[in-house]
Amino acid sequence: MTVPALGKAVSIRSLDKSYGATKALNGVSLEIAAGEFCTLLGASGSGKTTLLKTIAGFENYDTGAILIGGTDIGPVPVSKRNIGMVFQNYALFPHMSVRRNVAFGLEMRRLTKAEITSRVEEALALVDLTAYAERLPRQLSGGQQQRVALARALVIKPDILLMDEPLGALDKNLRQSIQLELKRLHAAVGATVVYVTHDQEEALFLSDRIALMDKGRIVQAASPRDLYDRPANRFVAGFLGECNFIPTPTGTVAVRPEKLRVGSQANDCNQVFEARLLSVIFIGRGYRLILELEGIEITVLTETSDEIAALRTNGLVRMGFRKEDIIATE
Repeated sequence: MTVPALGKAVSIRSLDKSYGATKALNGVSLEIAAGEFCTLLGASGSGKTTLLKTIAGFENYDTGAILIGGTDIGPVPVSKRNIGMVFQNYALFPHMSVRRNVAFGLEMRRLTKAEITSRVEEALALVDLTAYAERLPRQLSGGQQQRVALARALVIKPDILLMDEPLGALDKNLRQSIQLELKRLHAAVGATVVYVTHDQEEALFLSDRIALMDKGRIVQAASPRDLYDRPANRFVAGFLGECNFIPTPTGTVAVRPEKLRVGSQANDCNQVFEARLLSVIFIGRGYRLILELEGIEITVLTETSDEIAALRTNGLVRMGFRKEDIIATE
């Protein structure tokens, strides 16, 4: 399998976009390196899909600039941007075979028949669908249809690959399977990917970098580990994964559930409290404990042990954390 050329860098500079009085994008700037998998993460209405559409050319922006490989694409029509797109609803042609669906973009570019055949075979092999080439989309599972959509996007060897909630319609197990496939594909083809999702776990698993958006702005852009361990503020800490905000004599501190210790494990902690145990939930790999401290619910994730299994609700338990486990937030 011939690996396509590395994708191109994307530079988004001071982008503004309004719908009437609503500011959908507010001074958005973001640098995406060539070959990077960058996820735009945020709740509904945060601006992530609008930003993706402006890169694709489906939406105009009011001010600012978007550069791909150093070229301003503002004046470039959608058909000339050499961008691959994958949508949640697949957008396959129902009357065309898998092979014809994948070939469509190449046919529009008027490549030779031999070149089209060669590149379609490469793309089908990449997503492990060679045996399904002559089937219609309705004869495929949801996961297989999504892989056809991926092959169709990759076959044109795009400068960047845009993906808008592509796994949102799949069930949990299939979604996890396709996530693994996406990581493999990204490593294989070296494409620059801009990926939109509201799913935090998906963003953490897939991304080289995450840009967390809120109210049309990028709140923080960083690697998944930096975003999780060193959030810029309370909003980021609370949005990405679970986070407890615990009152202490010196102020409220942020601590992840897996960093909290209960029972005898709290003995070597810097801060120790007596908290009321509201519930003990077995989650397979351990327990989720819900505690109450000064009217605030605290979540603890802990490994299985006889001590934890013996805890009873409504009693008081020791809970603590070490100073190095506190997340620094504004």
